Amino acid sequence: MPPNFSSISVDAHPPASTRTHLDNMANKKMEIFSPLEAVQICAVLEDCLDQLAILGYIMPVSYEGRTDISNVGASIFKILLFSFLANHLFSRAAKQSAVSSDNLRKVQADRQHASDVIAETLQEMQTSGTFQSLLQAVQREEERKSNFHTTIIRLGEEEGRKEIKSLQKRLQDVKKEKELELQNRNEMIAYLKDQLQEMKAKTDMESRYVKKDTELQVYQTQKKCSNAESDLFNEIEKLRIKTDEEIRVHVEIENFLRQQQMKLEEKLEYWMEKYEKDMESKQQELNTLKASKANDLAALQELAKQCRLFEQAIMEDRVEKEAARRKVEQDALELKSVKKLQAWWRGTMVRHNIGPYKALKKSKEDEPKGKDKGKKEKAGAKKRK
Repeated sequence: MPPNFSSISVDAHPPASTRTHLDNMANKKMEIFSPLEAVQICAVLEDCLDQLAILGYIMPVSYEGRTDISNVGASIFKILLFSFLANHLFSRAAKQSAVSSDNLRKVQADRQHASDVIAETLQEMQTSGTFQSLLQAVQREEERKSNFHTTIIRLGEEEGRKEIKSLQKRLQDVKKEKELELQNRNEMIAYLKDQLQEMKAKTDMESRYVKKDTELQVYQTQKKCSNAESDLFNEIEKLRIKTDEEIRVHVEIENFLRQQQMKLEEKLEYWMEKYEKDMESKQQELNTLKASKANDLAALQELAKQCRLFEQAIMEDRVEKEAARRKVEQDALELKSVKKLQAWWRGTMVRHNIGPYKALKKSKEDEPKGKDKGKKEKAGAKKRK
């Protein structure tokens, strides 16, 4: 949709108070301020520059996303009025209630432009004591605004004619659309009326069917209830008969159990007496057995003591007999060894003619060799013996 420029109001001329100040300053533009006035004006301009710089730092962070910056716009407008730099478009843009990113960028651009103009004026005031650059900046701004106002008026007329044609065309389209929609709604109403009649007929038929079905279900339910009631009466009669029978059986069982209880009590009394008598007799037998056990234990201990003594005597006798047997065997072995040693020694003495057999050697030398041979055989036989 094309933009609507009819709501934009642009005044090509600054406010009356600002224009009066500018006219007075234009009349004095050829005059040079005194050093004191120049210093005062420079101080005011420096203060304006500082305030604009502070606004430049705080506006993007502190006022982004808010819907009201009228106080900021008012502050900027006061600064510009105080420094004779009234900017009409800047004040209108700053006083808008709805803030967008485009408005913030425009406010920032206007602040930067005002800061540049004030800085240039301050430099000129410090060097020459005049403010010719300020007047030139105001004149350039007025010319730009006048051209912008003329362009907006021309574009507004053309866009207005185009907008009227577009709106007329849209009006015809909307009229046709509404007529078509009305026709569709009438058809829908007729269709819904037919549906309503069908639903009424169907509802009447269903209500009659439901009524008959309900009556039939009620009759069936009543019949089922009567049958169930008769069955319950029969069941109650059976339960009553069974209850009477159970009561009779219970009484008989109770009498039987009482008789059994009396018999068991008599048996219990008999067995208790028998238990006491048996316990007394068994206790006497136990005492007798304990005494007999003690006597037998004493006799057993005495016999065990004697048995140990007998075993010790038997062991000592066996040791003595074994020692005597070993001594006899040792004596026999020594005797046998002595006899063997004596026989060996006698044989040695005979063979070597030692001791008493030395004289026998000389007598034997005189005998013939044959006899010597026979003697040697006899001596060998003796030796073998």
